[in-house]
Amino acid sequence: MRDEYDFSKGQRGKFHRKGAELHLPVYLDADVQTALSALANAKGVDISALANDLLKKDIELIQIAR
Repeated sequence: MRDEYDFSKGQRGKFHRKGAELHLPVYLDADVQTALSALANAKGVDISALANDLLKKDIELIQIAR
């Protein structure tokens, strides 16, 4: 690494996109992924759709319990 870097020609916010959505990667434990994958295959749906549906139901139950 250099001691100094020249940022004099840099542009602040060059790649910023207002309103852009950030999609966070979610990493599942191996046993959870295996179980969800089996359920998704049995239902004939994508694992992402199944995981989203399950999480939405959990969120709804948490909100009801409050």
